[in-house]
Amino acid sequence: MQIEQGSVVKGKVTGLTDFGAFVELEGGKTGMVHISEVSTSYVKDIKEHLQVNQEISAMVISVSPEGKIALSIKKLIASQEQQQRRPRQNNDRAERKPQSSATRKPPVNRTDNVVAQEAPVNQSFEDMMAKFKQISDEKMTDLKRSSDSKRSGGYSRRGGRQ
Repeated sequence: MQIEQGSVVKGKVTGLTDFGAFVELEGGKTGMVHISEVSTSYVKDIKEHLQVNQEISAMVISVSPEGKIALSIKKLIASQEQQQRRPRQNNDRAERKPQSSATRKPPVNRTDNVVAQEAPVNQSFEDMMAKFKQISDEKMTDLKRSSDSKRSGGYSRRGGRQ
């Protein structure tokens, strides 16, 4: 059996370490699943996800020139989910009515719950930089006020203690 990058292999877990699991593949070769490639969620203890002698399927991430085989259960799960979603998306497109360009809304970029609006085309780079600097200065002033009020111990700056 030829083991190539991207292929799906089956094997049996032969050993668990703090950094991953060793898997004996069909054909007598051994591969390793790094702890970061075991699950799509954070893995603190690999023993909560895998046991010795457990049969698993994994995707081959890489094969080094020395013959070391890197495996990923996480990437296999992700590729299977992507394949399951793909047919639904095609069916959804066929059922949807095409929108005219007048009714279609432009995409909005979202980063950390902040809506980024696209810059007008007629705005120059200098204008955009001036706007950025103004917003940045306002944020820094607010941050400075906030930290100053926390340091003052609750007394106002006027009068205060004498």
